[in-house]
Amino acid sequence: MPLAKLPRPTQVRVRTLTTSRPALSNLSATAKSKADKLSQDWKGTSATGESTKNFIGGEFVESKAEKWIDVVDPATQTLLTRVPETTSTEFEQAVDAASHAFKTWSRSSVLTRQRFVMDLQYQLRQNADAIANSIVLEQGKTYPDAQGDLLRGLQVVETACNISTALLGDTIEVTKDMDTSTRRLPLGVCASIAPFNFPAMIPLWTIPMALATGNTLIVKPSERDPGAAMIISELCQRAGLPAGVLNVVHGTVPTVNAICDHPSIKAISFVGGDRAGKHIYERGRATGKRVQANLGAKNHAVLMPDANKNHAINSILGAAFGAAGQRCMAISVAVLVGNAQSWLPEIVERAQKLKVAQGFEQGADLGPVISPAAKQRITGLIASAEEEGGIIALDGRGYEVPGYPDGNWVGPTVIEATTTMRCYREEIFGPVLVVVKADTLDDALALVNENKYGNGTAIFTQSGATARKFEREVEVGQVGINVPIPVPLPMFSWSGNKASFLGDIPFYGRGGIDFYTQNKTTTALWKAEDAIGNKASVDMPTHH
Repeated sequence: MPLAKLPRPTQVRVRTLTTSRPALSNLSATAKSKADKLSQDWKGTSATGESTKNFIGGEFVESKAEKWIDVVDPATQTLLTRVPETTSTEFEQAVDAASHAFKTWSRSSVLTRQRFVMDLQYQLRQNADAIANSIVLEQGKTYPDAQGDLLRGLQVVETACNISTALLGDTIEVTKDMDTSTRRLPLGVCASIAPFNFPAMIPLWTIPMALATGNTLIVKPSERDPGAAMIISELCQRAGLPAGVLNVVHGTVPTVNAICDHPSIKAISFVGGDRAGKHIYERGRATGKRVQANLGAKNHAVLMPDANKNHAINSILGAAFGAAGQRCMAISVAVLVGNAQSWLPEIVERAQKLKVAQGFEQGADLGPVISPAAKQRITGLIASAEEEGGIIALDGRGYEVPGYPDGNWVGPTVIEATTTMRCYREEIFGPVLVVVKADTLDDALALVNENKYGNGTAIFTQSGATARKFEREVEVGQVGINVPIPVPLPMFSWSGNKASFLGDIPFYGRGGIDFYTQNKTTTALWKAEDAIGNKASVDMPTHH
């Protein structure tokens, strides 16, 4: 039975390219100056209405696509660039370039690949401002949050600098004159499909790991904010990466399906939503690919009565509303245990003080959500809580930001709910904190464990025994103790579980090395007497 096609997302606007170029008058003076500089300085991206390029065989190439996708500033709806639906011919060219480059890149020395990663981290640091500016314009994050997006990816690059040690194999003399050795070899052409919410970090989860291990890579950034990935690809070139080792293509369902179906692509990394992730996992696995897929989440933070109240509340609010809640590790549910239930008014009061504004504005705590469709979905889920008997303690619907009447604004929202309501059961992916109550730690554990997702969770307490019990019994892959977003640093591996992950091998760290390599084991016999022996042995070899 053929696999069903993934429906085209409704959030993007696809149309035939025209020659008109709208003015950037809706942008603030600060945003316009940064948009102009991005367009002047970088070959593959534009923030002034021109097209985004494909990056194939070391060249930034204008696509011959018939369909183009508008990328707009979420704060003003100003057109920044148009992204092509990469054609099938262009996609084949990218795969061919990667396949050809693999022949030499896979045979390059580990020191050559290590030097590339080291030079890339230097280039990223030198050009961090440009990448952050692109993220603010296209994705809507605040400037400090955009810097954090890059820096968390940069940490993966820096960790990959130890590739010469990470790729060490094993050798043992299994018997006299006979050695068995295992070494790690690259897979071939790999692909990375990135989401809109981390335009720099997610590509940087895969680029250094795939390339340092000797693979070549095709990246498909989100069609909503490809600018950061295009800048990163140019920085890879500046860092000395040979042509064809990294290629960037664009688009929606047709490009995703091409990645899943192409026989030359050996592995796929994906981060994004449930529907797309399941489709990519099933379709990719059906063609024999190795696939790792990070999916949705519903992350709970448990607040115990003995917690440091000030630290706990500030931590929860930062984790719930940072990046407008558009993080797969955002705290979307606060579980107030026992007397901590009395903290709700203070949670609401502090949330109300957060400043929603365009990302370059001074003091902005969170920016707009990515699209009008996302805003509509989020506000619809808030309304569903009202309809199901929930209490909207703080309502962010109808939020207005002076000077930005067309922004996709949703203010911080706090909902008192139960676990049967849609706002609890579904991933909201917006600045909405759902608050539920529990009488005891055991009740809180049961609540967390019953949820289908297993990306992250946190507990706030000053009791070591309570923290130990929670850490041991909670059925979630990444646990924070007085830490609201327990994303492991890249010397460890991502460890989300349950419905939040599909695949057998996680992202970055040791898992990243394992995902992008395959073992080859060689057994060799060198016996001095073989040089003079004149009779073959026909006995079963036992190596004794």
